[in-house]
Amino acid sequence: MYSEQLLDHFQNPRNVGELRPPAITVEISNPACGDILRLSVRVEDGAVREARYKVRGCTASIAAGSALTELLVGRTKRDVAALDAPAIEHAVGGLAAESKHAAVLCIDGVKSLLRRWEAG
Repeated sequence: MYSEQLLDHFQNPRNVGELRPPAITVEISNPACGDILRLSVRVEDGAVREARYKVRGCTASIAAGSALTELLVGRTKRDVAALDAPAIEHAVGGLAAESKHAAVLCIDGVKSLLRRWEAG
């Protein structure tokens, strides 16, 4: 049911935790399934230098959050804005139809993060 990459991110999640201010921290939830993503990034010189996450949710959401943090590090605002749900799905080796909400949760987090980044 789950890909090897997804299971690896779930069993060995990367970048779990939270960054202290002045890091940008956002929290979003998916009202349909109840999953919650808390995402923190440290931005320096116009790019994400560090990313952390916490997820309360299903296997796919935990794995997708882990993959998202790896995708964020080193990216500029423009690069972050280009991330989409298929990029998250690809990073975890694909998602079954019933798990695609995990990628959407991550992209909702990215959108919220970008709004905070823009606000300075």
